[in-house]
Amino acid sequence: MKTIKVYHYDAFSNIPNMGNPAGVVLDGENLTEEQMLEVAGKVGFNETAFPLQSDIADLRIRFFTPGHEINLCGHATMATIYALKTKGLLGGKTDFTIETKAGVLPIRVISNEGLYITMRQATPQFQEFNGSLQELAISMGIDEGDIETELPTLYGSTGTWTLLIPIKSLAAFRRMIPINKLFPNILKEMPRASLHPFCLKTYDSKAHMHARHFSSPYSGTIEDPVTGTASGVMGAYYSRYIKSDSLLHLLIEQGQEIGRSGSVQVTVTNGDVIEVTGNAVYIKEFEVSI
Repeated sequence: MKTIKVYHYDAFSNIPNMGNPAGVVLDGENLTEEQMLEVAGKVGFNETAFPLQSDIADLRIRFFTPGHEINLCGHATMATIYALKTKGLLGGKTDFTIETKAGVLPIRVISNEGLYITMRQATPQFQEFNGSLQELAISMGIDEGDIETELPTLYGSTGTWTLLIPIKSLAAFRRMIPINKLFPNILKEMPRASLHPFCLKTYDSKAHMHARHFSSPYSGTIEDPVTGTASGVMGAYYSRYIKSDSLLHLLIEQGQEIGRSGSVQVTVTNGDVIEVTGNAVYIKEFEVSI
């Protein structure tokens, strides 16, 4: 029996119990992949991160849901870098690289009225969705008429694949109740992808987009409150299908419907260089036994 110390941070907010909770394990160097997965299952957050030594970058981070490892996670990256920086484990460096399963990505830390972290994401990719919009609507607890057909519903990734679904109104978001077990049969091209409904109407007048994020049933979770990688690919989608510009600064809000509101700043340069910026707040430390 091993006892593992876990640090709980909430990312994409500086208000405790808002944003997206993540676990960070700072002494995971000797844990096996199976043990990391077991820790993530015991922690129960959407993601738990394990910063490790890297031969090709300043730092390696592995990300686990309670169900499986994923290539990249925005909010758990924010939590990990915030933890390392505030504990003095990064020294005075403000620019460095992280090794992930989505590639080696640059990170920048900015101390300006708080600690903000900017992470570059993988180059955007999109893939067509040929499934049923009616079945998709049913799986989210809304009507097919709530889906905006003037914009495409398609898969997108800046490190993790999700299905981007344009929605007409905020009222539809308040009605959503996901039936996650239905997702794989609807997502025939990518059965393990998550769903990411979004809207151009927002609660915050400063925000450009609103979203929710419903997890793949394989991940062992239901909903992600505020998502960094999905927000990144939303920025790429915005640039490609809504407003093309050489430089876009977008504010994306999420989490209002489940009482965990947070926001992600997304910068899109020339359509395919995606950076997300956010913050985090320390909550507590606890232990799990494996």
